[in-house]
Amino acid sequence: MASSIQETKKKKRHQNPKKTKTSETLTLKEVKTLGSQLLSSRAHINNLPTLLSVLSPSSPLKFSLEALISLQSFFVPLVNEIPSKTLADPSKEKDPELVYKAWLRARFDEFVNSLIETAVDSRSEEALKDVALDAIMDFVKLGKDGKFQSAIYHRLLHSIVRNTSSVDSLIDLLASKYFKYLDVRYFTYTSLYKVANDSNSRHMAGISPKEAEKASSDPLSGNSKSQKPKGMHSEASSVNRILKKIKLKFTNAWLSFLRLPLPLDIYKEVLATLHQNVLPYMANPAILCDFLTMSYDIGGVISVMALSGLFVLMTKHGLEYPKFYEKLYALLTPAVFMAKHRALFFQLLDTCLKSSHLPAYLAAAFAKRLSRMALSVTPSGERLIIAIIHNLLRRHPSINFLVNKQDEEADGEASEGGDNSSQDAGIIRSVVQSKKHGIDPFKSEESDPSKSDAMRSSLWEIDTLRHHYCPAVSRFVASLESDLTVRAKTSEVTVADYCSGSYGTLFKQEVERRVKQVPLAFYKATPNTLFWGSEFPGWSFQDPRDNKQEGQDVDKGVSKTLGKDHTGSVKRQRVECV
Repeated sequence: MASSIQETKKKKRHQNPKKTKTSETLTLKEVKTLGSQLLSSRAHINNLPTLLSVLSPSSPLKFSLEALISLQSFFVPLVNEIPSKTLADPSKEKDPELVYKAWLRARFDEFVNSLIETAVDSRSEEALKDVALDAIMDFVKLGKDGKFQSAIYHRLLHSIVRNTSSVDSLIDLLASKYFKYLDVRYFTYTSLYKVANDSNSRHMAGISPKEAEKASSDPLSGNSKSQKPKGMHSEASSVNRILKKIKLKFTNAWLSFLRLPLPLDIYKEVLATLHQNVLPYMANPAILCDFLTMSYDIGGVISVMALSGLFVLMTKHGLEYPKFYEKLYALLTPAVFMAKHRALFFQLLDTCLKSSHLPAYLAAAFAKRLSRMALSVTPSGERLIIAIIHNLLRRHPSINFLVNKQDEEADGEASEGGDNSSQDAGIIRSVVQSKKHGIDPFKSEESDPSKSDAMRSSLWEIDTLRHHYCPAVSRFVASLESDLTVRAKTSEVTVADYCSGSYGTLFKQEVERRVKQVPLAFYKATPNTLFWGSEFPGWSFQDPRDNKQEGQDVDKGVSKTLGKDHTGSVKRQRVECV
């Protein structure tokens, strides 16, 4: 009878779900109680799995924080006692203490995985991510003998790379809090190198532009004061040796990353970041010459963005690129004025054309190509073109003949010769002959600047901008002419001041500009028509009501009376109502 009663009670307990507490049915007070019991006595060790189930991105913030703090407080004192490996078959182990430690090791790994999942998951709130990251890094630095626990850190970075959602906030936290430590940077580059070279980790090519930018941070920006923080370092190497090793790891990590099949948006972000955040800190920057030259040869926006890194290698690391100016010349198309990084491109263009050893034909070709582009770009782009051409004419006096002159002046210079060589005189004669026939010998479609015939042309396109509808453009052309006339009192134009111009900036400048004299329209008599007839030969503008007669065919104010002009051609006389 007693046995049947006990069996009945067991069945009732099994059938009643309210008696079993799960992570969904726990209250915050019960979570706190479970944590306190776990920290107070080993007898409550079974609270550990329950608290682990509460720590989840889907759990309420207060529940997760409470479980996280309790679990972290429990595991921190036991880190050195937990075995590094779990038992192959715990059931065959006879020592209860070893079985307990093996079980504890499995729960610790589960806790670390939960922390990483919580930190990476986009559902987690920022406060929870912050606490989870701090807990992870605590276990990273609390290894045996104070050694850096690279295995845990590698798992964190591997999860960041594998994650498909945005992890920008986590990257910001990691960079702002821990990238000041050299050992963190060292193992960051080591882990990224391993991930990039893993055959099963090609998904790293999908890393977001924000992560690519963070990964390219200065590897040596940590001060000497932070090179040996408490509990974060091995003291085996000197500072110089550590810095060299970090540079090498940084270089290897970037090389392995650049070998991946990068998507186009990531590829562009890498090229935009390379010259500032990568090349100055590599062990051997010239190792990227193949990558940059191949990118520069692609053309279009990719070439524009690769120019910065290639320029650094040419000017600071002795890279020789014979077709550099030919490729740069080919990049000058109206589309470049719409590129995202156009400001940096035009500043580099102006710098590349600054050398006094630049041949005259090359300077003339760039000036002429820019001049032709001025006919098809926005007013802000035209001002930028005028600034670059202005600097070219000042730096290279041998191409001053390109400035549009009157035929009589050019004929006089060609006949007198003056200080010009016979070759210059011949060029001036060809320019004059071309102008007389209305032909421009410049070959705008030619990609080779040496074959463009720019030396036989002139900058007539800039002359047309004197009558531009935008006052800022016409004023700038006028200042260009006076500047070239009085060179001693003027200097080069700063191209950077015109790189970020737009319709909005031009409008703002015109609105804020103080006008000394306002043009006014003055009429001796009140006008009764919109246009004067003398301005449009063959047309007459008058009110049809003034001469409307009975029987005259008037259709909506337009007279069908026809008349003849002085050439005998018949034109329709148009009558407009005012």
